[in-house]
Amino acid sequence: MVSVSLYRYSLVVLALVAATTGSPVRAQQVTDAWVRGTVKGMDATGAFMHIEVAAPMSLIGASSPVAGSAQVHQMSMSGNVMNMGPVDQVPIVPGKPVDLAPGGYHVMLMNLKQELTTGDTVPITLRFRQADNSVKSVDVKAQVRALAGGNSGGHMH
Repeated sequence: MVSVSLYRYSLVVLALVAATTGSPVRAQQVTDAWVRGTVKGMDATGAFMHIEVAAPMSLIGASSPVAGSAQVHQMSMSGNVMNMGPVDQVPIVPGKPVDLAPGGYHVMLMNLKQELTTGDTVPITLRFRQADNSVKSVDVKAQVRALAGGNSGGHMH
């Protein structure tokens, strides 16, 4: 009787230690978030980042206080024609991170309320639909990078 109780007690203690010392698993991790800088008169730009998930989910939307609206877009080439426009969702599965990058998926910030200068930080809220159809919001801080250089990703307006 004593050994069974001691065994159960040991299991409870081990479970508590594991629960308090292990690193928590986050549902999604967003890293390297950045926004292409703008110049006076530009009313739109792109936001880019790396997204990894622990469970299947989809990126379904975004918003930012620096923009009148924000949409998840995809840019693609068909022959010599560039196509860019909003998408309903970007599916993301564990083990297959998604890069929002110039020339592919990205967050389009439109009707900008201010010029975005290199070094500024832009708050962006991403919305993810989880497997149970619930929606979770994740706040991201994106660093503004220089407008010059690299692929514009179709963001010059």
